[in-house]
Amino acid sequence: MEKKDQKQLLEIVRHGGEKEGSEPLNLGQRVRDLRKGCGWTLEQAAQHAGLARSTLSKIENGQMSPTYEALKKLAIGLGISVPQLFTPPVNNQISGRMVVTKTGQGTAHATTTYEHELLSESLTKKRMIPYRTSVRARSVEEFDGWVRHDGEEFLYVLTGIVRLYTEFYEPVELRRGDSAYYDATMGHNVISTSQDDATILWVTSLD
Repeated sequence: MEKKDQKQLLEIVRHGGEKEGSEPLNLGQRVRDLRKGCGWTLEQAAQHAGLARSTLSKIENGQMSPTYEALKKLAIGLGISVPQLFTPPVNNQISGRMVVTKTGQGTAHATTTYEHELLSESLTKKRMIPYRTSVRARSVEEFDGWVRHDGEEFLYVLTGIVRLYTEFYEPVELRRGDSAYYDATMGHNVISTSQDDATILWVTSLD
């Protein structure tokens, strides 16, 4: 896709939002979550860690600060390292986000070289952009130089035949069912070599 069109498309679906600051770790809650994650009762976890049940209960309820020796026993019993006791899980909640886009219900975004249909557009703060594209271009001369942007990109051919041009590799012909995954900071362009416009599924990362 053309440089300005690619940038515009990314801006259309890229929803900002800074990451919220992380809260101080609650050691007691962390230990409880790890114990429950193992499916253990207080008694079972205490036995694995070699601690008294009352001691473990007090740690979980924030009624005592464990010694380093107690922390080591806890970590060994839970099968983790001591630092992991103080490291919250990256994703400790399931968001359950989902959106369905029926055929033809995506948001149209046409350019001189492509006709895009943005998918799953109602979801905010996505980590990737999925879109179905009809490839109008028949020659790389139709593009204003290489397209480059942040992230990585996945391309899957739905119908027809396309030729993928990249900055560091020889052009490659892709037919229905073929796919390519590439670094999007590398210059790239896609043209259709079919009699009719080829259609592809594109997925661009936002990380």
